[in-house]
Amino acid sequence: MEKIKHKIKSLSKEFLSEMILIRRTIHANPELSFQEFETANLISDFLEKNGIEYRKGIAKTGIVGMIKGRNPEKKTIALRADMDALPITELNEVDYKSKNQGKMHACGHDVHLASMMGAAKILNLLQSEYEGSIKLIFQPSEERYPGGAKVMIEAGVLENPKPKAIFGQHVYPDLDSGKTGMKGGKYMASTDEIFLTVKGRGGHGATPHKNIDPVLIAAHIIVALQQVVSRNANPVMPTVLSFGKIIADGQTNVIPDEVKLAGIMRTFDETWRKEMKIRITSLVQTLAESMGGTCEVFIDEGYPVLVNNESLTGNAMKYASEYLGSENVVELEMRTTAEDFAYYAQKIPGCFYRLGIRNEAKGITSNLHSATFNVDETSIETGMGLMAWMAVRELGNG
Repeated sequence: MEKIKHKIKSLSKEFLSEMILIRRTIHANPELSFQEFETANLISDFLEKNGIEYRKGIAKTGIVGMIKGRNPEKKTIALRADMDALPITELNEVDYKSKNQGKMHACGHDVHLASMMGAAKILNLLQSEYEGSIKLIFQPSEERYPGGAKVMIEAGVLENPKPKAIFGQHVYPDLDSGKTGMKGGKYMASTDEIFLTVKGRGGHGATPHKNIDPVLIAAHIIVALQQVVSRNANPVMPTVLSFGKIIADGQTNVIPDEVKLAGIMRTFDETWRKEMKIRITSLVQTLAESMGGTCEVFIDEGYPVLVNNESLTGNAMKYASEYLGSENVVELEMRTTAEDFAYYAQKIPGCFYRLGIRNEAKGITSNLHSATFNVDETSIETGMGLMAWMAVRELGNG
């Protein structure tokens, strides 16, 4: 194993400039969820050029590649990277700044793709040195419900052959480039979107006694809903309920007929998740009615809790320590962000881990989903090498 590890490190260094160019090309041409047509073409061309077997057009823009080592039917594992960008206008002044106005790779999916493409190139070149097969899942639409993972699974990407395990990587701006982080068990929260329509009776703002004010009702609802978290949720299991959109389309002297609210609900307990929806619906409808109005509730069910397989993640931490040194492997805490990788982890053992991309000396510190998000591109060397190494090690495990 030492011999192949050194080869992976050498090839990662050799391919870094190529993968940086690929990352920059993807970054400059971002595409939103299920619209990743040019990105898919770039990936297909790359796989074709490197002689890697693949199928395209899965779940619209998804691609599945296959690399076969010796005795390919012995064991299969999967690697996954997501493809879509976000509806954000980029503020970075870099040569590879987004050319598509209002769209940006502000979540690092360009790095995920470059890392996995680099890993694929390495694994393809070394396929005579390990046993088993590696399935490459290039997935659309991680950022938008219902999530590309769910649609890809429904299209059969975890069948024929069925992988024994799956790895996914995500950039992490809280961690320095050259490091990785992992956590076994519950790692990322479930996510649901909440849409409320509070209805009253609009009219002149100077005669509120003649109206049923939906703005006031909505304000009471927002405050009251926080009690669902503070007084009903188990304090040892994080729960988040936040509203980021309120539309009361009246005027300074006009009370509107209705107010629309939109927010998110996050938790780590699927039983409480179901109960929370019931409590929210009951509370808002009862409160609105007590004030003379009504409230329509729609809760759009999103991704489940992401649970990393304890055994697989324990192995992955060991593999990462072998490759990077134990000082560069960090055990992470739970996060109330969400990921549709959770769907894969419900079907087969999964490990979703973090790639450090921070570099304070270069001023690369911006958070995910921000208009100034960027990465230390040397992290791509770590990303592709670590992914290739973990794939080889897991294939050899059992």
